[in-house]
Amino acid sequence: MATSMLSTNLKYLRKRENLTQVQLAEKLQIKRSLIGAYEEGRAEPKLVTLVKMAQVFNMSVDELINPELPNLAKSGSGHASNVRVLSITVDAQDRENIELVPYKASAGYLNGYADPEFMEELPKFRLPMIQGPGTYRAFEIKGDSMLPIPSGTVIVGRYIERWQDVKDGTPCIVVSLQEGIVFKRIYQKANASALRLHSDNPTYQPYEVALADVVELWEAKAYISTSFPMAEISLDRLTSLVLDLQQEVQKLKTVN
Repeated sequence: MATSMLSTNLKYLRKRENLTQVQLAEKLQIKRSLIGAYEEGRAEPKLVTLVKMAQVFNMSVDELINPELPNLAKSGSGHASNVRVLSITVDAQDRENIELVPYKASAGYLNGYADPEFMEELPKFRLPMIQGPGTYRAFEIKGDSMLPIPSGTVIVGRYIERWQDVKDGTPCIVVSLQEGIVFKRIYQKANASALRLHSDNPTYQPYEVALADVVELWEAKAYISTSFPMAEISLDRLTSLVLDLQQEVQKLKTVN
């Protein structure tokens, strides 16, 4: 990242939002002197701070460091798609891998999702049934909030560039600064300021995540699990089985 690129954009965005250096520092939870150092090109922020900056200004990281940012804003075409810079890996045939984010790596993923070195360390695989354009990633989920999909299941998701394109009720992996990595069905708020997250397990109440906190959105396309679902037995079938068992018991009594 070019230091001058960020320093120019940061100063422009801060003034556009009528924020002082102190106010911006409070939002980012850092010292005011660091804001001055960033704007003067004397220092570069850590990745986690860079992500927070992008969220504060409601844009993606790549837009934040875009040298054409002031011109895009003037033309009205700035941050129209919520596109994020994703680090990806490819195989020997230059095909994108599916990187697996184990549950234990969830916390590290939030800070390293745009770090090529972090992504290189993740397990990788390919699925023949996953075809077509798009970037795919797999996330191991924990908990029972999306039963009957059990804890430990791996959800394979396709990266969503525009959250506005996702239909209500779509199951998604949501990566946010507020909640980390969660698997939920998403619903859009009418005021477009938050996403409402619903669990399939009715014992869990829906809740909201501010769009400003959403880092990534992955539409669930497949899942991998070592647990097989229990067969559903209708009441009529269950009654029939009980009657058959009673008849077998009666036969045994008669024989004895």
